[in-house]
Amino acid sequence: MENGDELPEDEGVGDEELFEVIERDEGFEEEDGLAMGLEDVEIGDNDSGEGDADAETVDDSLLTFDKHTASVFSVAIDPANNTHVVSGGEDDKAYVWKISDGQVAFNCPGHKDSVTCTAFSHDSKFVSTGDMSGLVKVWELESAQEVWNFECADLEWLDWHHSAHVLLAGTADGNVWMWKIPSGETKTFQGHGCRSTCGMFMKDGIRACVGYEDGSVKVWDVKKGTPAFHLSDGTSHEGSVTCIGCHKDGNLIATGAEDSKSKIINSTTGKVLVTLDAGFPDPREENPPSIEAVTFSDSLPIIATASLSGVLGLWDLTTYRLRQQCKHPASIVRLKWDPTSSILYSCCLDGVVRVWDIRSGNCEREWLGHRSEILDLAISRNGTKIVTGSGDSTAKVFNVTIPGR
Repeated sequence: MENGDELPEDEGVGDEELFEVIERDEGFEEEDGLAMGLEDVEIGDNDSGEGDADAETVDDSLLTFDKHTASVFSVAIDPANNTHVVSGGEDDKAYVWKISDGQVAFNCPGHKDSVTCTAFSHDSKFVSTGDMSGLVKVWELESAQEVWNFECADLEWLDWHHSAHVLLAGTADGNVWMWKIPSGETKTFQGHGCRSTCGMFMKDGIRACVGYEDGSVKVWDVKKGTPAFHLSDGTSHEGSVTCIGCHKDGNLIATGAEDSKSKIINSTTGKVLVTLDAGFPDPREENPPSIEAVTFSDSLPIIATASLSGVLGLWDLTTYRLRQQCKHPASIVRLKWDPTSSILYSCCLDGVVRVWDIRSGNCEREWLGHRSEILDLAISRNGTKIVTGSGDSTAKVFNVTIPGR
């Protein structure tokens, strides 16, 4: 694979040095070879894959969480136990509830605006909720107690560190914040005058990749608090960066933007290796479709892109050539790889979740049940449950079983 330069060797960064806070994670679990294929997947009692069912009458979900009174913008499943879900909505509410029966474990009061960001820490000890006004709260899952809160500018995104109790956030004023939880020790990475639209910790745990409204991309050294590089010249995007992804090896970053392009970038040098025309526009449409999701497979040399055109693109990382186009009947909102295999899930504005055979490009299964668009999608770490949040004011749990796992 032509992935550019290798990562520099670890310099032994410790917890105390980063805030000193984050220790580089040496224990990341990687997939050994290919996992089970789609032929091994059973989807409960779902017979909706034939496409002959009415999406408004068929409900393939195990349960429906209906405590929200407006659109559910964000859902997450606790990664350590796969037992709890956190959901946030347009009703300014967030709830932590049990994935088994939908019973509320506790609510998360005090938010001032739509709750658009929800996430669990790597060990499920903490759960974070963030609203559009910039109020971020962290709760201890076991005690259901609020342990920390912070108010910043209008919130754009949140991300937990992969192995430490450290939270990263981007705001509308362009700043990126990093907090140690629950002590609240803070670092701020200064913006350059435009919104920080998306971001995440990189797999090495010592860097963060961030996209901005002006089409630029930065990789931050979170120990030093300085950018390793700032992609802002003629190779940057011509529209706001909408999504960002990081390869498991840490040497590649993928971005998607409103300019209908996806870029693959060497994370060490900042060199753009390729720009993909991933929007697949409808010639009848005047404006090019925005890219809404980019994600690397952990088990195959493939990157997946999704756009408002409703086309999922599967690209070969060794040649950067398009392998498959997987067409949806509506704009795609989220893409998620199954954590235990090479299975790829998508959800879009028609309210349906789909699973794709990445070799043939065929849709193998569908899950119906929502009466409106799906706005977020989460997969349990053990790969047995899907949770969705929708504009119909509900979150739903769907069952996935893979024999022998």
